[in-house]
Formats: sequence, C-alpha cells, structure tokens
Amino acid sequence: MSRADLTAAPERSALWTFGLLGSELTTVLRRGRTLALLGVLAAVPVLTGIAVRIETGDGSPAGPGGGGGPAFLSQVSHNGLFLVFAALSATLPVFLPMTVGVVAGDSVAGEANAGTLRYLLVAPAGRSRLLLTKYTSVLVFCLVATLVVAVSGLVAGALLFPVGEVTTISGTRIGFGEGLLRAGLIALVVAVSLSGFAALGLFVSTLTDSGIAAMAATVGVLITAQIVDGIPQLDAVGPYLFPHLWMSFTDLLRAPVYWDEIVRNLGVQAVYVAVFGSAAWARFTTKDITV
Repeated sequence: MSRADLTAAPERSALWTFGLLGSELTTVLRRGRTLALLGVLAAVPVLTGIAVRIETGDGSPAGPGGGGGPAFLSQVSHNGLFLVFAALSATLPVFLPMTVGVVAGDSVAGEANAGTLRYLLVAPAGRSRLLLTKYTSVLVFCLVATLVVAVSGLVAGALLFPVGEVTTISGTRIGFGEGLLRAGLIALVVAVSLSGFAALGLFVSTLTDSGIAAMAATVGVLITAQIVDGIPQLDAVGPYLFPHLWMSFTDLLRAPVYWDEIVRNLGVQAVYVAVFGSAAWARFTTKDITV
C-alpha cells in the first residue's frame, strides 16, 4: 500500500462516519413518529402560555395562589422569557425524556425488526462505530427536542407577554440579553441531563429485536425511576437515579450560579453513560443478527 493510500484511508473513514451519522439523523428526524413527538413538545409551551394569558387576563396571578403548577409559572405573566423555564420544568419529568426514550429504544431494535440492521453491518462501518453513531444521533435528538421546547416557549412568551429584565431566584435582576444566554445554557444542561437515560435506552434496544418492546421497556424504566425517586422511604436510593437531579438546572437562574447540584447531576449522567454505554457495546458487538 502506498503512502497516499495510507493517508487517504483515515480521510475515507472519517467521511464514511460523518455520512453514516448524517444518514442516521435524517432517518430519525424524518420519521412521522418523531415529528409527531416534536410537535407535541412544541405545543406544550404554547398551550401553557395561552392558559396563563387567559387566567391572568383580569390581572390575577398565574396559578392557584400565584404559585401553583410548574416552577416559574407564576412569573410568566410578568416576563415572557419565564415561559421557557416553565415549559422545560413541565416537560422534563415525563414528556421530554419519554420522547428520548422512544427514539433511543427504537435505535437498534427498530432496525433489527425492519431487517435493515443486517444490511448496515454488511457495510464497512463496524459494529462499534455503528453503535456510537446511533448513540450520537440520539444525543443530537436530545438537543433538538430540548431546543424545540425552549424556542417554542420563547416565541410564545414574547408574543403573549412583555419581556425585559429577568429577576433571578436570588432576587437580583439581570438584563434580557443575559437572560437569553442563561436560557440557552439551561437548554444545553437539560439536553446533557438526558444523556444517561439515552444510554440506558440504547442498551435496552440491543436486548431485543422488537422496537415496540424496547420503547415500552425504556419508558417503563423512566416511569419506575420517577416513582421510586418520589417515595420518601427510598430517599437513600434517590441520588443514584438518573432523574433525581434533572431539575438542578434551576440553579442557573441564581446570582451567583450554584454549580454544586448541576455538576453532581452531570456526574451521575456520566456514570450512566459509561455503565450502560459499555453494556450496550458488549451486547451489540456479540449479538447474532439473524434478520
């Protein structure tokens, strides 16, 4: 093999990887099921904003006693930017991770059920690279889904309510520009917070050739974790569950920002990614593909 061939080989490999990732993302984002899920996510902030607008039309505060509903809901009528934070607070416990669970659970099992996984493995991708590509596509979807909620909340909030300086949880005020930057950072933290659950869903997807079974099992794990996390008698288990610190993103609205819980949350997600990512790799690289 000539020196030119040796130089071109990594370039071809990189191009193949990016091409595979682009194909995977296109497939995921063009599915009717995925578009429907994103549509539901986009509708949540809009419906929430309309409900708050109707409720506060007479000047009354949002929510029972001004404090009911998701976090930040009572501030929405005073500043539309808070609709972004309220929408993320409302969707993060169930709706947002459920859409991620559906995509992650179907990532491998759906291909196996459709009979296309075998043809993907015939191509010179390799099982490890294919699995990494699928996980990367799920992570991109986590970011896309989170941004859909955030952008929908921002647009609806700006159209329905006044916008301006943001009053932080600490009671200080920051400019609207800085508030937008914090909203973007919050969306990024929320997306990364879903990475551990995405790895778990990918692992479940390698255990079966039924996409529906994998999606149902992944969503079932999510619901079970949320229930266990909410039982006071199991408080000792809570800190080790992937959704336990999801709401730590609210600390980004403090001045100064409290990073302890956020860093702890990201650390928990990293452990889940390492454990279930390794388990998915071990399972997928030794799995018999018969269909």
